[in-house]
Amino acid sequence: MRSLVTGGARSGKSSFAERLTMSLADQALYIATAQAFDQEMKERIALHRQQRSDAEYPWETVEEPYDLPGILDRLSGNKAVLVDCLTLWLSNVLLSVEDDENRQEIIEQEISRLEQSVMSFKGPLIMVTNEVGNGIVPEYALGRLYRDLAGRMNQRLARQSDQVFLVTAGIAIELKTREYLI
Repeated sequence: MRSLVTGGARSGKSSFAERLTMSLADQALYIATAQAFDQEMKERIALHRQQRSDAEYPWETVEEPYDLPGILDRLSGNKAVLVDCLTLWLSNVLLSVEDDENRQEIIEQEISRLEQSVMSFKGPLIMVTNEVGNGIVPEYALGRLYRDLAGRMNQRLARQSDQVFLVTAGIAIELKTREYLI
């Protein structure tokens, strides 16, 4: 089963995704894509680690900021996996090729790789992502590119997911079963 959990900043999506994962498997691998470039991010990462520890659930954590498709391919079928989060992964990859004139094509290829890895993944896979397109249009070209890539990535992975949850104010709503098809 593949599940995508989306929502805004501080919506409760990570906590919900962790609870969902714990309900699906006796143990799971937590793939963290965040990188701690400053003190505030170090504190956020430490808080997430502490919350997982407090849950008394046997999480195994792997930090992988760049090769998410590769690690998913290697882990397929081994155990339940929670990825937190896809938009941080996208940001990492985008910034790693920021100065490349072909950056959009490179990122699109990485998103395709990720989509293929998700499609072939065996076992429970829960993915957390951010809804970044609900705000104002970013002032800078790189921000607009990121927003557009994130929106397209989320759409592609939602199509490959069995369940899609929107979390707002700590309340999760499953969207895929409510989808209006034309």
